[in-house]
Amino acid sequence: MQAPLPLPLSTPNRNLVRLTIVRGITWTGFLIGVVIGIAVLDFALDIPAVIAVMTGMSLINITTWWRLGRPWTVTHGEYLTHLLADMAGLTLLFYLIGGSTNPFIGYYLVPVTIAAATLPWRHAWMVASAGMAGYSFLMFFYHPVPQLGIPHAETGLNLHTLGMWLNFALSAGLVTFFIYKMAHALRNREQSLSRTRESALRNEQVLAVATQAAGTAHELGTPLSTMAVLLSEMREDAGDDPQLNRDIELLREQVDTCKSRLRHLVDNADRRRMAEAEVRNAREWLESVIQRWLVLRPDVTYRLSIAERRGQPRIAVDTTLEQALTNLLNNAADANPDDIVIQLDWNPDEVIIDIRDHGPGVALDIADQLGETFVSTKSKGLGIGLFLTHATINRFGGGVSLYNHPEGGTLTEVSLPRSDTTV
Repeated sequence: MQAPLPLPLSTPNRNLVRLTIVRGITWTGFLIGVVIGIAVLDFALDIPAVIAVMTGMSLINITTWWRLGRPWTVTHGEYLTHLLADMAGLTLLFYLIGGSTNPFIGYYLVPVTIAAATLPWRHAWMVASAGMAGYSFLMFFYHPVPQLGIPHAETGLNLHTLGMWLNFALSAGLVTFFIYKMAHALRNREQSLSRTRESALRNEQVLAVATQAAGTAHELGTPLSTMAVLLSEMREDAGDDPQLNRDIELLREQVDTCKSRLRHLVDNADRRRMAEAEVRNAREWLESVIQRWLVLRPDVTYRLSIAERRGQPRIAVDTTLEQALTNLLNNAADANPDDIVIQLDWNPDEVIIDIRDHGPGVALDIADQLGETFVSTKSKGLGIGLFLTHATINRFGGGVSLYNHPEGGTLTEVSLPRSDTTV
C-alpha cells in the first residue's frame, strides 16, 4: 500500500488566517446587532436557536485557530469548506432574523468576493452558487421580524425585495467573474516577478561563491608551494632520523594532495564551462551515484526502490548534478544514517527521486528559506551546500522540495526533466 503523500512545508495558511479573523469580526458584529435588536427594538426572535447558530460558528472559529497551529497545509478543498460553512451559518442566521427582508442580507457578497479572489474558478462559482441558493431560499422561507418589513406571507413578493434579489444575483456574478480574473492575473504576474527576482539573486550568490572559491584556490597555491619548499629543506636537515622522515614524508604527501585537488578543481571548472550535459539512463545513473556515495558514507543503511513500469527514462546529467544529489544524500545521512529510503519514479515529463530519512525533520520557520539563501539545518553548517544543490538542479530545469513526512523525518523530492520518452 502506497504511503500517503506528505504535506509540503512551503504552502502558507495566510488566507485561512484572514478568513478566520474576518469570521470572528463578522459574527461579533452580528451578536451585537442581535442584542441591540432584542433589547432596544424589541425583536421577536427565537433566541435559543439564534444563540445555537452563533455558538456553532464560534466553535468553528475556535477549531480553525487550533487547526492553524498544526503543521498541515491548507488545500483549496478545505478553504472551500470553510467558505461554504460561512454561507450555511449566514443562511441559518438570516432564516431566524427576517430572511431576505434583513438589511444585512447583502453580506452574502463578502464570502463570494473572498472566494473569487483566492480560489480556483470552479470553487469560486460553487461559493457564488451557494450564496444564490441561500438568498433564493430566504425569499420564501424565514421567521419574519415585523420591524424589518411586511411579511411575504401577507403581501407576496414586493418589488423592493425582488429588486434586492436581482441586484445580488448580478453583483455575485460580476464579482466572481471579474475579481477572479483580476486576482488570477495578479497572482501570475507576482509569481513571474518572484521567480525572476529569485533567479537573479541566486545567480548573484552562485557567482559570488564561485568567485570566492576561485580566489581562495589561487591564494592557497602560494602557501602550499612554500610548505613544499620548507619540507624539502626539513628532509635534508632530518638526516637519518626514521620517525622524523616518515612524518615529513606524510606532510609532503598531504601538501601534494592539496595541490592536486586544487588543480583538479580548476580543470573541472574549465571543462564544465565548455562541455555539454550527458544523457544517461536515470536508473543506472542513480545507482552509480549511490555506490560512490556509499564509499564516502559506509555507516549508512538504505533501501532503493525503482518504479515497476515499462521503459526506462533518460536524463541529462553532469558531475555537478551528481555532487548535488550526493549533498542531499549526505543531508539525509547526517539526520539519521539508518534506513534511508531512496525511490525512483517517473512520468511522461519528469523523473522524480525521493530521499526519505528518519531524522527530526525540518523546522517550519526555516523551511521556506532552504535552498534560497545560505540557511542550514545543521548547527555548524553554512547552508552553502544546500543552496548550491538547489541552484544546480534548477539549472537543469528541475526542482527540490522538502517535506515533513507524516510518519516522521524529512522527505526530499528531486524532480528532473526527461530527455526522452522511453528506451
